[in-house]
Amino acid sequence: MAFELQPVHLKNDIVTLVPILPTDFEDLYAVASDPLIWEQHPNPNRYQREVFEKFFEGAILSKGAFMVYDTQTQKLIGTSRFYEYDENANTVAIGYTFIARECWGKNHNRALKTIMLNHAFKYVNSVLFYIGSNNIRSQKAICKLGAVKIDEKPIEYYSETQKLNFVYEIKKHKNT
Repeated sequence: MAFELQPVHLKNDIVTLVPILPTDFEDLYAVASDPLIWEQHPNPNRYQREVFEKFFEGAILSKGAFMVYDTQTQKLIGTSRFYEYDENANTVAIGYTFIARECWGKNHNRALKTIMLNHAFKYVNSVLFYIGSNNIRSQKAICKLGAVKIDEKPIEYYSETQKLNFVYEIKKHKNT
């Protein structure tokens, strides 16, 4: 069974994921335009419209990106995506995630990653996360979910320059 990159049924009590559409740019940019979201990211200028346009274009082309909403308020709070599905290696990556600052320190990121991991583990045995070497906030968050750092390598994000990333992995539990 092939990996379903963009399912339409990912929801829990905290977050709801909806496949991203080209018409979602303005709404998502309104969330992304906060410079503090990007201060530790390998591309700290993503809050700038012309830079974010490339990020958004990559999201659409990935065919695995989602708008993330707070389930209770229905307010748009960010985005994430599945990408780099490798059937032979039995892996997929989750990333390009950002969440509005008003949701930091709450359970939104954990809920988002949990729902995506649960979906991924229906198809693969391992999920990868590429996190910028200076993005301490995201590194700590992914480790709280049980991820283990397995590598360091330069990554070239869609239409952006190469930056050093740490590669983290979460493996499927035998009973999942």
